[in-house]
Amino acid sequence: MRALDGIIVGGGPRGVATVLRSAARVAADGRAPLRLAVIDALAVGSGGTWLIDQPGEYLNNTQADATTVHPDESTPMSGPAAPGPDLVQWARSVVDAGGHRVGPWVLQEARALVGATFPSRRLQGVYFRDQLEAAIASGHVEVEEIHGRVVDFERVGEGGDVVTVLADGRRLSAPTVVLAQGMVQARRTPEVTALLEAAERFALRYVEPGMPAERDYTALPAGQSVLVRGLGANFFDVIGQLAAEWGGALGSVPGDPTGRLRYVPSGREPHLVVGSRRGVPYRSKPDGGRAVRPFTPRWLTPEHVADLSARSDVDFAAEVWPLMAREFARVYLEALTELAPEAITGDWLSGLGAAQTQDEVDAVLEAAIGDPRWTWTLDELHRPTVGDAVSGAEWDAMVARLVEDELGSLSVPAGHPRAAVNGAMGALRKQVGRLTKLGAFHGTSLARDVLGWFDGDSLALASGPPADRVRLVLALLEAGVIELLGPETVVEADEHEGVFRAASPITGRVATARVLLETRMSKGRIPETDDPLLRSLLDSGRARIHTVDGVPTQSLEATGAEYAEDTEHLGSGHNLIAADGSVDPSVIVLGIPAQSTQPGSAIGASPGVPSPLLAGADVAAKQIVARMRAGVAA
Repeated sequence: MRALDGIIVGGGPRGVATVLRSAARVAADGRAPLRLAVIDALAVGSGGTWLIDQPGEYLNNTQADATTVHPDESTPMSGPAAPGPDLVQWARSVVDAGGHRVGPWVLQEARALVGATFPSRRLQGVYFRDQLEAAIASGHVEVEEIHGRVVDFERVGEGGDVVTVLADGRRLSAPTVVLAQGMVQARRTPEVTALLEAAERFALRYVEPGMPAERDYTALPAGQSVLVRGLGANFFDVIGQLAAEWGGALGSVPGDPTGRLRYVPSGREPHLVVGSRRGVPYRSKPDGGRAVRPFTPRWLTPEHVADLSARSDVDFAAEVWPLMAREFARVYLEALTELAPEAITGDWLSGLGAAQTQDEVDAVLEAAIGDPRWTWTLDELHRPTVGDAVSGAEWDAMVARLVEDELGSLSVPAGHPRAAVNGAMGALRKQVGRLTKLGAFHGTSLARDVLGWFDGDSLALASGPPADRVRLVLALLEAGVIELLGPETVVEADEHEGVFRAASPITGRVATARVLLETRMSKGRIPETDDPLLRSLLDSGRARIHTVDGVPTQSLEATGAEYAEDTEHLGSGHNLIAADGSVDPSVIVLGIPAQSTQPGSAIGASPGVPSPLLAGADVAAKQIVARMRAGVAA
């Protein structure tokens, strides 16, 4: 067992950032190098999401100029500045060097990269890896990279070191341990287990939920139906990979002002029948670099949010969502007035100002829009048919309108009504995150509303895929390669026929196939995670689920961040809280596992934008250095 100054569990951007911030602190005070171990089950430097050997078709859903792992003056922290390249600057250095040791594809992708590009995940993984190697090369940290899975902690005496136990029996000891696992996965549900067992019984093919880089979706049977469940970010990545494999021709439609593409099949395509809870894909981001409609709130203003943030009993559904509904309706009608003024009737603004509920907002929308092409209600944000059953023809018409709305949003992001709603959601979800961070919502509302449905709806509108990938999916829809089954899709094994069956109770459509692909994420809400270390900590009472007013959230509980440099109390932010309420000063939890107490920490860091991810890494580095110094002094 080797003694270390710190152990970081998780080798992705949070782990890399913690190493970088530790190196910066050592460099500032001239002390001997820190001895760190970074442990990851898949890859140190890139972590699981940014694996360097994943398909090049898997894209980040954030533009290149919004990615960094180095904090700037915008991020609150007490540690020293240590500038470093963001993703775009790093790519330029690769081009200047004329190559990269990982392979020629790095140079090829770096050459094509501009600020508005949505980079491949693998390229971003190389960037993270290079920043880790630069920290090691500085001489301020010595890093032992360990490929393995941590399953437990043990304590050496009262207040002594933490022993990290790996699945293969290896043990490492250090005064401080940082949990930086990132996107943990969920345990298999009974439904997934049943589908796996059915696949084995009937010799079917089933790809279960999970990280796309760890799954194989290729080599599908040409000309046959294939069931797909999931229409989020992973779905678009998988479609990009499959389309490249099929080799069909993709070209523009002459004279189409929206940039519509036409897909001509190669003959290698299956028929993808796709369903999900919502039944429609995530909404697109605008084409990179194109101007979007500016948004300034009229009712949910910063001043009103500040008033709400001073409370702890806010009900999201009753007090916040109606104001958001007004804002969405307002920007939709404002954009529609400019785009198609003949579709608007009456004085709708005063009506919105008086609307107190979503139903009243919807009534204003119904009265104001006279053209069926543009009718829209707030409920459609999470229930495309408002929960009502529709005929096959009605559903086909809704899908056709979806295609037109998406093409309109992509081609005129500053003027299309649906693009305006997406933009407003992107701005307002940040205010909801602020209220969550400040503890404004009472526990029931936080669990039922914010975590229960709003987070999912906001992701679908404001955190969608790149425009080019959406154009491909729309072309495949119009070519008949992809068919949308409908909302509330249910999947099961047909024991009589020995096939998978998918059905939408909303559209009444049913499809069967011998192949079922899950393109939905197996998000590890911590109470259901399959992470063996987190499970051990919870089951033994060394960790507990965060609660608000006694209502459990989906994350571990950790202490709040303390950015001051005072190190008298060595546990100073993001420290693990046990079931009995005691704080473990030697265990720090960063990001997604403790997201309820660290809102925004799941979001990657962007230049010039305050980053909870990087601020948390500095808090962790401060404690690693402080405990190392305390040990030296002793």
